[in-house]
Amino acid sequence: MSSDRPNSPSGAPHAVNLLVLLLLAVAFVTADGATASSHREAPSILSTPQVDGTDFYMFRSYEPGRDGFVTLIANYNPLQVPYGGPNYFPLDGDAFYDIHISNNGDAVEDITFRFRLLRQSPFVALQVGEAGATETVPVPLLNVGPIGSGFGVGAANERRSFTLRVVRGDMTSPQSVAFASRADDPNRRRFPLPLDNAGAKSFPDYAAYAARHVYDIAIPGCGDGRVFVGQRAEGFAVNLGEVFDLVNTNPLGPVDGETSDTAGLNITSLALEVPTACLTDSSDVIAGWTAARLPRTARRMESPDYLQATVDDGDFVQVSRLANPLVNEVAIGLPDKDRFNGSHPRGDAQFLRYVTHPTLPELLEVLFGVRAPDLFPREDLVQVFLTGVPGLNADGSVGEMMRLNTAIPAVPAVDQDPFGVLGGDLAGYPNGRRPGDDTVDISLRAVMGALLDPSVAPDGQLPYTDGAFLDASAFDAAFPYLRTPFPGSPDATP
Repeated sequence: MSSDRPNSPSGAPHAVNLLVLLLLAVAFVTADGATASSHREAPSILSTPQVDGTDFYMFRSYEPGRDGFVTLIANYNPLQVPYGGPNYFPLDGDAFYDIHISNNGDAVEDITFRFRLLRQSPFVALQVGEAGATETVPVPLLNVGPIGSGFGVGAANERRSFTLRVVRGDMTSPQSVAFASRADDPNRRRFPLPLDNAGAKSFPDYAAYAARHVYDIAIPGCGDGRVFVGQRAEGFAVNLGEVFDLVNTNPLGPVDGETSDTAGLNITSLALEVPTACLTDSSDVIAGWTAARLPRTARRMESPDYLQATVDDGDFVQVSRLANPLVNEVAIGLPDKDRFNGSHPRGDAQFLRYVTHPTLPELLEVLFGVRAPDLFPREDLVQVFLTGVPGLNADGSVGEMMRLNTAIPAVPAVDQDPFGVLGGDLAGYPNGRRPGDDTVDISLRAVMGALLDPSVAPDGQLPYTDGAFLDASAFDAAFPYLRTPFPGSPDATP
């Protein structure tokens, strides 16, 4: 795409940085003082962690040779401890997992990539008992032998797969629905996905095993792309426990002074690489978010079986929503968290007060004696938060979405600044979001008034941090970018 479209970057980087800080401040405003990505962010989502959206990434692909693509990654099912077997962390087969793209400035989806998970089992069984008097008994584990490179999948006791639909138009009245397929076979529309990483004995080479589940696909109306669905190492760095304990840490300490509480945990990723030209329309700027939906009514069965534990009725209801990090968990007040999860960007005016009257700075003032900004209402934040950054990625729409100017070239992993646009790297957050963008520290500094005049933000220039450092070196430099998940058992000792 050419860079001379109306929404291509213009103006001095310093002016863009100022606007970006305003945008980032909104993402860290909170009614309850918590600071994390959207893990367990609303009361009702606690009962359905499989549809809990935790992070959303949208960026120009920076893998060498993939310049013409945009990568979209939606993470679900948070805080997976690697040893959490025997069933581990499958996604919900009753749910729709969507990635929405709006590309014409109206805050309504124009393209939706819809994932649906399926599972089946050969019910591997063992002959148990004395000769001539044996019983055939199904085993309780997901595998009965090594799986991975050179071992095939015959030892698997469960087979998981997914389909990918491409829905065009408003989801309330879609214009078309078509299935993605293998690039080399249009009749293959179901994609096997890897089992979770039980450990080194079950998966002698899990990295190679998972890599076989990265598929070249034909995307209807778009051309070829790539897709991967499966467990990955958690990529979001934050000190959850200390922050939730009344920010029981030193917010002015070293940026790398502590180990992230999410270190060693896993997540489930739905990763998609799409030709840029497929996503854009009249502008280089696209807006995106992810959402999960469940059937409106689920009645529990008295005698559930392997494939069905409920009887589902009615249409599908949205139960999770995520674009920019931190918004629902730390921006939306407790009374409205579930409402936000069920809402659409076009209705975000109902949450306006959480932007105009932030409370996190006031809490930090009480807890640490730092002086909070004194500027109310924050009408400046409202404009930037809802519309994108003028001169960077504004698209004319109003709504909480992640916006990406696809005309800005990707930056190689080794050259990325973890502070994104704030660090002079216009290809980073909040112009989209890459895995290595340290959104927590950026947002914390911004909400305390790094942009504002000292007369209203006397402590706005202090180097606030949660102490959990993050940059691109924590990730792979190729699709699907998030690294191999941690094993439930690290040793292959018999």
